[in-house]
Amino acid sequence: MPLTFDPQAVPVRSIDDHLPAVPPEGLTASALRERFQRVAAWQPEHVADRWWLPPAPTHASVLVPLVLRDGGITVLLTKRADHLSDHPGQISFPGGRAEPDDATVVVTALREAEEEIGLAPDFVQVLGTLPTYTTVTGYVVTPVVALVEPGFLLRIDPLEVAEVFEVPLAHLMTPAHHRRHAVGEGDEAREFLSMPWHTQAVDGSPQCHFIWGATAAMLRNFYRFLSA
Repeated sequence: MPLTFDPQAVPVRSIDDHLPAVPPEGLTASALRERFQRVAAWQPEHVADRWWLPPAPTHASVLVPLVLRDGGITVLLTKRADHLSDHPGQISFPGGRAEPDDATVVVTALREAEEEIGLAPDFVQVLGTLPTYTTVTGYVVTPVVALVEPGFLLRIDPLEVAEVFEVPLAHLMTPAHHRRHAVGEGDEAREFLSMPWHTQAVDGSPQCHFIWGATAAMLRNFYRFLSA
């Protein structure tokens, strides 16, 4: 069954500061478009939560929204509502399970993003997809990467989402911010990544958005994709 531990309490085993960051010139809109058009050999680093693979997974899509801000591209993320049965309170991309009427994984991602946070498809330019990732709760998730033009207005569904925030793409594509954790030892070890984003709350107090698990794994795969 899914894990119930507190990931922030798990010690950091290592930090990947030996790996190079994706350079700034690789994080522009034109460079991202070119990368999705270019064929390059690469392998995803993470494909599933190691500790539990379900017998009958559910297909889902998430939108990886890259917002074109003047100060640099940001990644729009959500904090899931605490009352949800799957991944409550965790940081995630907008998205969800595929519906029978969804013609493609892209349709699922765009529909879910509009339903969850009110992101209108008119502001979204899809670049492509990344390899699927299978979560501990049994979802086979396709990340759909897209550029998002500024000027959009969000309408958050409080039944699904508690908060929406943005993190600089450059921060997430710098492995010095990628931390490795493990619960247990040897063959029983349960490994996961985290990429904490430290900022300030509205009242000025320190705030940490703890990006970990499937979301961090998909971001790490995105790093590998851009580095290829």
